[in-house]
Amino acid sequence: MPFGILDCKKLENVPGTAFMSDQDDLPPEYADIPREVLKHGKGRFSNIILIPQPSDSPNDPLNWPQWKKEMILLVVSLSAAVVGAFGPMLSPGFVEISAQLNITVEILSQATAWLILTIGLGLFLTNPLAKIYGKRPIYILASCIMFACSIWGAKAGNYNSFLASRVISGIGMAPYEVLVQCTIGDLYFVHERATRIAVWNLFLLTGISGGALVAGYIIEYDGYEWTFGVCAIFFGILLFAVVFLVPETTFRRDAVVVVPDTDTTSTDPEKPGTEHVHMKLGHEHDLSQAHGEKEKHLSYSATRGSAEPKMSYLQSLRVFTGRYSYAPIIKIFTRPVILFFYPAVFWGFLMYGTTLTWIVVFSVVNGVIFVAPPYNFSVSQVGLISLSPFILTLAGEVISGPLNDAICVYLTKKNKGIYEPEFRLVLIVVTAILGTVGFFGFGATVHYQTHWSGPVLTFGLANMSLAFASTCVFGYVIDSYPKLNEEAFVAINARNLLTFGLTYFVNNWLARDGPLEVFCILGALFLFVCFLTVPLWIYGKRIRSWIGRNEWLQQYMNDDF
Repeated sequence: MPFGILDCKKLENVPGTAFMSDQDDLPPEYADIPREVLKHGKGRFSNIILIPQPSDSPNDPLNWPQWKKEMILLVVSLSAAVVGAFGPMLSPGFVEISAQLNITVEILSQATAWLILTIGLGLFLTNPLAKIYGKRPIYILASCIMFACSIWGAKAGNYNSFLASRVISGIGMAPYEVLVQCTIGDLYFVHERATRIAVWNLFLLTGISGGALVAGYIIEYDGYEWTFGVCAIFFGILLFAVVFLVPETTFRRDAVVVVPDTDTTSTDPEKPGTEHVHMKLGHEHDLSQAHGEKEKHLSYSATRGSAEPKMSYLQSLRVFTGRYSYAPIIKIFTRPVILFFYPAVFWGFLMYGTTLTWIVVFSVVNGVIFVAPPYNFSVSQVGLISLSPFILTLAGEVISGPLNDAICVYLTKKNKGIYEPEFRLVLIVVTAILGTVGFFGFGATVHYQTHWSGPVLTFGLANMSLAFASTCVFGYVIDSYPKLNEEAFVAINARNLLTFGLTYFVNNWLARDGPLEVFCILGALFLFVCFLTVPLWIYGKRIRSWIGRNEWLQQYMNDDF
């Protein structure tokens, strides 16, 4: 029972649990694994056994040069930043824009709610398609939609056209909210992922806060139409970057097969007389021995799939590179619904969903609260409020990602080389502290009309809590169910339906009950969800074991992958 995590004796190798540290004090069940045939990290991670084990193919994204991986991450993260700005960028000018469009502030905030609903529904289309045909065509399609809708939003002459442009753009926004995490899972090893998730989330959240910061000045001096115009320029440039710099990262990787050389003339596991052992090292393979006990005096070799010719740059520019899942369409489109009820995924939905939804509420109400007495801010000053979450989110992401990876490596060593996905959950403690101060503090400072620095600072701390929460949530889910990332993140981001419901009526709720009651209720719900991490920490491994032993679930969720 490492660190309070209950072990499971019913399944020898629990999905998600990984042998990762190359050290001497291994537990007995791992002591005979031939570590010399396994690929290790480099530099200060040279004692880390790579999870997942890369193949020998030069086309395996895990084998790509580090600069290429970081470039892909940079391009899709920049796109996510502009997508993040696109949603709440109009919030500083809600009062002015609603007057210009001859509608009420409530109707304008409902337009944001409809956008969020479209994102949530769009995920059920874009991610399953990415599962079948790869991520590259979905990224390109999403960039095209965002470019076109940005131009449309700038030229919309009435509210109906404006609303239509916002709703359709939700389909283009959906992949950059979810699919990037799956790309990170394609490109990076377990001990690298939290840092890269933090990079993506840094771009996304600073886009959300920084977009409102810049948009406030644009709306005040040039009109809200130019916020769409600036987005169109960025999406046009990023479309070219996606086309030429982001190849397909989906890859069907063969399992590592460790072969005792009982026949020294051949290492072919399919040849008669050659005993072979399949081992699961990480998430993708089977750790059970295929044919009885292995003898310690045997030598071993490893096969990792055939070494195919390296794909040329021109070949990598193809939009469609094949089909990556041959599961029935009905399975691919219904798996997110089933995954939603996996305890880890449902917890991720609640943790990420409530935190992000409550933060979206800020963007909806700030344009109303701060233009009224006692603050009496101008539109550009309302935009400047976003400087607080921009700075604190930046600090949170810089700290949370590397710290999360470091904690996982440290706890793995303390756990005799065995990695548990639950190690990703430690930083929820920091999330709870920051969120409590942020949500309760914002409601209290606005209610008691303190100096503007009070609500502005607590607004930033609430955003900072999301920086820590996202690295925990996505890191945990990626490591627990790596083959089902696309489906799991669709289930988690069904939180857009929650966000839609709340943003649709939050201004009316705020006017009726006041900011103190509203944000105290939101803060209490946030704390309740944070406390759900405790039973997940204790029982998470047993839950993963039960799911791994459920034959129907394994067949339905993994058949034909």
